[in-house]
Amino acid sequence: MRLTVVGCSGSFPGPTSPASCYLVEADGFRVLLDLGAGALGALATHVDVGSIDAVVLSHLHPDHCIDMCGYYVARKYRPDGALPRIPVHGPADTPSRMAAAYGLPEDPGMTEQFDFRKLTAGEPFEIGPFRFHTDRTVHPIEAYAIRVEHGGKALVYSGDSGVCDELVRLATGADLFLCEASFHDGRDVAPDVHLTGSQAAEHATRAGVPRLLLTHIPPWNDPARTLSEAADFEGRVDLACPGATYEI
Repeated sequence: MRLTVVGCSGSFPGPTSPASCYLVEADGFRVLLDLGAGALGALATHVDVGSIDAVVLSHLHPDHCIDMCGYYVARKYRPDGALPRIPVHGPADTPSRMAAAYGLPEDPGMTEQFDFRKLTAGEPFEIGPFRFHTDRTVHPIEAYAIRVEHGGKALVYSGDSGVCDELVRLATGADLFLCEASFHDGRDVAPDVHLTGSQAAEHATRAGVPRLLLTHIPPWNDPARTLSEAADFEGRVDLACPGATYEI
């Protein structure tokens, strides 16, 4: 698998990165994990946006899904004709929320462009050569962590999450853990919303992963501080960077 970081800014786009969006590719298939604010334009610098085979949305906060509105337009109104319908996996209310975001009637909403499919914790599904597993995370709204498997390798994306055992279980044995680290130790105390760098490292250690990639860092945070908070992790730890690619 190849992972490309399209956008990794936390909570809203920053001066150097769109919000959350990650491109996963293997055997000619392309799947997006989230399509947050500002990500669609950045995606076009990597691939033809019409070449995406499916989208998996971790949750419905705008920094993870709002560019689905622009993507709807890009697929529906292409000058040479509408593109084929593709699967979009997400929380149960994804079709209605996306329709409302664009001011569309709920029926048909975006259903002529997107085949919406409900994520259910513990129920695996397949897209092309990929096998997906999901579990609920701790967050103010319905949110999922996502495990992508292919060719004996595994990538786990935390989505947004506070401290939770479910995230550790899903990440156990993965080759790369793409984990949010939105908070700073000693400054942010809201429970059940996000992780700090040290908490991300603790989850990665418990899961036994060899590589940790810290992401979803808000523009007002100090990335160097986030990285230093994760210094106790014994494997390789890096900051996600827009445009970076990783072979898994």
